[in-house]
Amino acid sequence: MSSEDCHICNLYNLTTNQQAIRDLAQVMNDSLGNLEPSIDVYPDRAAPVVRNTAEGRELARLSWGMPTPRQFLKAKDTPNTGVTNIRNSRSPHWRPWLGVANRCLVPATAFSEYGQKPDPVTKRKPLHWFALNEARPLFFFAGIWTAWSGTRGSMKTPRPGEHQLFAFLTCEPNAVVKPIHPKAMPVILTTEDEIEMWMTAEWSEAQVVQRPLADDALIVLPPDAPDEPQGRLF
Repeated sequence: MSSEDCHICNLYNLTTNQQAIRDLAQVMNDSLGNLEPSIDVYPDRAAPVVRNTAEGRELARLSWGMPTPRQFLKAKDTPNTGVTNIRNSRSPHWRPWLGVANRCLVPATAFSEYGQKPDPVTKRKPLHWFALNEARPLFFFAGIWTAWSGTRGSMKTPRPGEHQLFAFLTCEPNAVVKPIHPKAMPVILTTEDEIEMWMTAEWSEAQVVQRPLADDALIVLPPDAPDEPQGRLF
C-alpha cells in the first residue's frame, strides 16, 4: 500500500434498479435484497457489488474498504477502517486479490471528488460530481473483494467478526477530472467487453483496464443538476 491508495473518491452515488445491474453484468444470482432507488455510498458502508462465484455472478451487499495493512494501523487493537481506493496494483499487499476469483464490479451512476481550492465564503473545498452524462447512466468501477475476519468500525463503535469487503482500482485522472482532482480517478468500465475482460481474463490481460476513462466519456455534473446526489464526507 502507499499514500496513493486512499483519500480519493470516498463518496459515490447509485441511482438505478437491480434489473439494470443484473442485465449489464450478466448476474446469475441475486442475494442483495431490496435496492434503494438512490443511495450515497460512504467508506465502510454496505453497497451492491457483483462478484464471481462457483454458481455464476452474484449481486451481493459488501462493505466498502479492503483490509488496511497492519503496519498502517495506529495500534494493533485499532479497528481496521479499510482502504477504499487502490492505485498501486503492483503492491504485494494487493496481489493475492487480483485474480478472477476476487474481482468484482461496483455499480455506480456518479462519483465525487473535492476541488483543490476552498470556497472563499465557506472556506470548505467544493464537492464536484462526475457522471457519464447528465442522465447519469449505470457504469461499473473495476473492483476487488475478500472475506475478512477482524474488527471494523471505530474505537467507539467497533464491529468484530466476519466481514465481506470490497474496494476499486484507481488510475491517472483524465482531462475532465484532473483540473479538480489531479492525483487520480476511479477505474471505470462502460462496455460489455471491458466488463467481461475484468471478470474473466488473467491479470496479465485484465490489467489494461486500469487506465483513465476517455475524456469525452465523462462530464462534471452542474451544481443544480436535477436529482443530483446529496451527501457529505465524514
